Amino acid sequence: MIITKQKDIKDILYSIKNGPVFLIGCSECATVCHTGGEEEILSMKEKLENENIEVSGWVILDPACHFLNDKRLLKNHMDEINRAKKILVLACGNGVQTVSEIFDTAEVISGTETLFLGEIKRLGNFEKRCSLCGECIQDLFNGLCPISRCPKEMLNGPCGGSIDGKCEISSDLECIWDIIFLRFKKKGQLYRLKEIKEPKDWSKSTVMRRTL
Repeated sequence: MIITKQKDIKDILYSIKNGPVFLIGCSECATVCHTGGEEEILSMKEKLENENIEVSGWVILDPACHFLNDKRLLKNHMDEINRAKKILVLACGNGVQTVSEIFDTAEVISGTETLFLGEIKRLGNFEKRCSLCGECIQDLFNGLCPISRCPKEMLNGPCGGSIDGKCEISSDLECIWDIIFLRFKKKGQLYRLKEIKEPKDWSKSTVMRRTL
């Protein structure tokens, strides 16, 4: 799931400046994160109208990152969209860019910060699990990823600063290398930690990728 957080309303108002504005949300990740579902769209509508900014209309896309489905759903709102000066999208960065591709002459504004690909621990609690780097190395670490789960992206063991299994950068974070070590130990595979891992090929995360 793509984890997002809603931008500060002051930043959103600064980007919009004046209306009318059309609001777009997402039925999937943004709804679960409570950043761009129907509840959040209606709340945003109220906030904008309290600032005397007209909202020409709104829609929840299913999901926002589906180009062809977006075009179909948005056809029913073209009058409202054409009347708006700006389009505010409460979805992940991918959803924002999808809307921007459809309306390439309109000013599309992102109302959220896209954080990471995460795991739902419990309602409203998410943890980063993947950096979408393009070169998956979890098979080297018993299904765990030190790139996404270590702030220092250590590939060949811990940094040495962890205390009682907690990351030195934040005591709220578990040291992933402590978890990796214990998992290898439990499986009798500590010898695998002697294997020096080559530096990651970060070019795979920066090139334009497309799957067919």
